Amino acid sequence: MKLKRKVALTAVALVAAGLLTSCTGGDAQQQESISSFPDKWDEEITIDVFDGLANYMGIQEGWFADIVKKKFNMKLNIIAPNVAGGGDTLYNTRVSAGDLGDMIITEKGEKLDELVQGGLVMDSAPFYPAMSNVEEFDTAVEHLNDGKDGVFAFPTSVSSLKPTQPSEGLDPTFGPYVRWDLYKALGYPELNTLEDLVPVLKDMQDLEPTAPNGGKVYALSLFKDWDGNMMVTAKQPTTFYGYDELGFVLAKADGSDYQGILDDDGEYMRTLKFYHEANKLGLVDPESTTQNYDTMWSKVQNGQVLFSWWPWLGQAAYNTDVNTAAGKGFELAPVKDINIFSYGAEAYGGKPVIAIGSKAEDPERIAAFIDWLYSAEGTYANNSQTMGAAGPQGMTWELDDAGQPVLTELGKQAFISGEAQVPAELGGGTYTDGASALNVTAVLPVDIDEETGLPFSYKAWPSYQELVKTPLSEDWSAKMGGAATTMEYLETNDQLLVAPGASYAAPADPSEIETLRNQVKAIVIQYSWQMAFAASDDEFESLKAQLQEQAAGLGYDKVLEFDMENAESQNKQREAVAADAG
Repeated sequence: MKLKRKVALTAVALVAAGLLTSCTGGDAQQQESISSFPDKWDEEITIDVFDGLANYMGIQEGWFADIVKKKFNMKLNIIAPNVAGGGDTLYNTRVSAGDLGDMIITEKGEKLDELVQGGLVMDSAPFYPAMSNVEEFDTAVEHLNDGKDGVFAFPTSVSSLKPTQPSEGLDPTFGPYVRWDLYKALGYPELNTLEDLVPVLKDMQDLEPTAPNGGKVYALSLFKDWDGNMMVTAKQPTTFYGYDELGFVLAKADGSDYQGILDDDGEYMRTLKFYHEANKLGLVDPESTTQNYDTMWSKVQNGQVLFSWWPWLGQAAYNTDVNTAAGKGFELAPVKDINIFSYGAEAYGGKPVIAIGSKAEDPERIAAFIDWLYSAEGTYANNSQTMGAAGPQGMTWELDDAGQPVLTELGKQAFISGEAQVPAELGGGTYTDGASALNVTAVLPVDIDEETGLPFSYKAWPSYQELVKTPLSEDWSAKMGGAATTMEYLETNDQLLVAPGASYAAPADPSEIETLRNQVKAIVIQYSWQMAFAASDDEFESLKAQLQEQAAGLGYDKVLEFDMENAESQNKQREAVAADAG
């Protein structure tokens, strides 16, 4: 039974019993169930959006604000803890005051459960029968609200894709990307495995030791501000072989293997050895231990780095129009034994969720806005900041005479040249500044727009791929068997391992595990960096033994046991969702 029908029947029963009354306050339980939203709203309102993902704080401006104003006569005041700083201080302060926001973007699991139990989010059941766009993803909505006796939140990153299909579009999240022009200049040397990259990167660095800005070129440049349970750049190459982290465990996407990160012959130790061998040849940027991600990004932009773990680093930073026209840029290296981890489409949505605050003064209008985020129009517009969706039809793209989507001149400027000015009648300002500040994906851009028959992401359109052909992409394609995209190459060569999207959320650490984890991970990170930069093989092995001994003494095995149980639970959910919907 569809959740929509179940809610509607409940509402009808309550109306018959005389328990529902018309109300404009925050308690949706006191409102009649509705089957449609108004066509317009006469009074302008400004709503507070508490957004745990936003990187912008203040009133939404530009073209996205213009759309929201015209459709809902509403302004969005973004409250962003990421910008405010202070960890969870802002969240805790507003929760203590009993009013987190009119609209809330938070995490499912423990955080959402606390808000529901604390009465800070509204039961949106009376509005759900009118939310025809969200209803397309009713299974995910029902799963998210299972056991909550209402509709308290809406899932994100939903799609019509099967959970066994990649969710990432043209490129997987991870992959070994190299400066293809230098790799080509060496004659495309054979790469059988990760370790074969070391001598090839050495030759590439020798070929171009100095960047155009005069800075020294290094094959590898690391950073440490994202370190968590482990050294983050040491985890990345493990994904090339199908593993992803869950606490101190590396779990293979197909459930065929689980490793502790401190296992002698595990993938994490292998990566540390890889960096150690590279550093012995002078390939690792000596500033890696002190720089942050932004500094490292600038070096990639300037041509001072030759390797990237992700397409959204090397390609995004370096593959400019000028560079790619000259045949220069990052492309996937053809390492023969890789089997890259890919996130399957989440059957029940991703970790972030969207909810209506219990003190919202006009919850019906907010429900209409949330429902719009799941429409084709909302997907094109809202996802423009995060996932390559094409922006508003008529502004950045249009249908050609054959009914195929193509970028407009403004779209070409925004997505290819890097920036575009938006006409004043559409909100004004730059395209980038006017993009949705919500920073949340309701529907995946790889999902299909029924009107065009193509994904919402412009990058998947044939017209765009033809538009961005460059000497670089044509050379890479010719060398990679004619593949048009990274994903096509990997799938054709059976080098992609998809973890079914089960929407698994690990339980919070019990207090003892949390304490042990914090002290162990500090040791893991400290020694990992020391091992990568060890002066000799003997020092590397000595540091490794010290790390394993000290971590064991601090409770590593107990945390690993906890994480291993979670990893196995995650796999059971992956198997179940693949069996049900894969």
